[in-house]
Amino acid sequence: MPGLDARPPAPPRARRFGYWRPTARRLAVLVAALAAAIPLVPGTASAAPACRVEFTVNQWSGGFTTAARVTNLGAPVTSWTLRWTYTAGQRVTSAWNSVITQSGTAVTATNATWNGTLATNAATDFGFQGTWSGTNPTPTDFTFNNTSCSATPTPSPSPSPSPSPSPSPSPSPSPSPSPSPSPSPSPSPSPSPSPSPSPSPSPSASPPVGCAGAVVCTGFEDQTGTTPGNGWQVVAPNCQGTGTATIDSTMAHSGGKSLRISGGGNYCNHIFAATTANVSTVGPVVYGRMWIRHTTALPANHVTMITMADSAASGRDLRIGGQGGALQWNREIDDATLPEQSPNGIAQSHPLPTNRWTCLRFQIDTTRPAMSTYLDDVEVPGLHLDATPTTDIDSQWLRRPTPPRPTTFRLGWESYGSETDTLWYDDVALSANPLTC
Repeated sequence: MPGLDARPPAPPRARRFGYWRPTARRLAVLVAALAAAIPLVPGTASAAPACRVEFTVNQWSGGFTTAARVTNLGAPVTSWTLRWTYTAGQRVTSAWNSVITQSGTAVTATNATWNGTLATNAATDFGFQGTWSGTNPTPTDFTFNNTSCSATPTPSPSPSPSPSPSPSPSPSPSPSPSPSPSPSPSPSPSPSPSPSPSPSPSPSASPPVGCAGAVVCTGFEDQTGTTPGNGWQVVAPNCQGTGTATIDSTMAHSGGKSLRISGGGNYCNHIFAATTANVSTVGPVVYGRMWIRHTTALPANHVTMITMADSAASGRDLRIGGQGGALQWNREIDDATLPEQSPNGIAQSHPLPTNRWTCLRFQIDTTRPAMSTYLDDVEVPGLHLDATPTTDIDSQWLRRPTPPRPTTFRLGWESYGSETDTLWYDDVALSANPLTC
């Protein structure tokens, strides 16, 4: 079953996720020359570098993840924007701990709500996933809040000590003349798309029952348009088809709004709404809960509805989806499934009911092999993991004992065949504390 990474159309066995075996390549790149001031001489002007950027890249054929760290070398800031250029056709497909958009070759990363304040010499980490072909050179033309992260002297007609720092030419935020294949995270999840003419109090902006204070706790009542914003962004990891992610005011589990996913068919038809919340802070046990409604029974072929980038698996995804007509977990890095895809294993799972709201809950222990999954507060035996192998359920999963460490959380649809579905999500929560329906 193919994973999130862009790859050629799958052969007949493409009913399984993650059939690639990535070959990791670690590149540590420190970009920010000359942290010391350069003495001014007549005829030149020199500015100290604005930041230091470290990119650690893990790549495989056609895809890569990047763990990034940016250090503020200038005055304290309360928000930041980092820009760079991808010169070889690389495309950013999803991000965590930052909001990333791409227009042509220009990439812009802005802080999330919790990591915008950086004192002098303070650093913050973020990451992203992308695609590449041919070559995957690491960028070097970073700017931080429109000031270059390189201290190379620039010509100046007078010895004036501050020639208004000119930002690097490439990362201009204006779109390139031909904006290559529809940028994945088109809608910026920053403050809300255009301020509503009036604060129009949605049915209730209070958090859903049972998750106040959680890292993610939303009934989507704070959404002001049809495009997800306010802490959510639309992403189409690696390849996009006909699917859409919108805010729906005609269907809701509670309140008056929900997230609607119209999932398209055919291979590599990916569409998701991803939270920009700092999922990596949730733990040591990650508790998830959402109400979900869909129209089409889970198919025999593999589909995915929920994905979480797993830092313990080089950023490859941990996924909840379906196969054989029943719910299952899938681990992209080695294609392990829970339960195993035998008749006895599938019989230990359950279908996801159609045309009604169902409460789906899960818990993932990030310190040991332990996972549980519930439908309407009843545990699904085939979706249970513990340290003791159980034939047809978790024996395959335990071959890789490293517990997952989710860093992102996305709700949507991936089709690996011709299957389509329409799904709604509401009252979604992700917490370090137990959640209830």
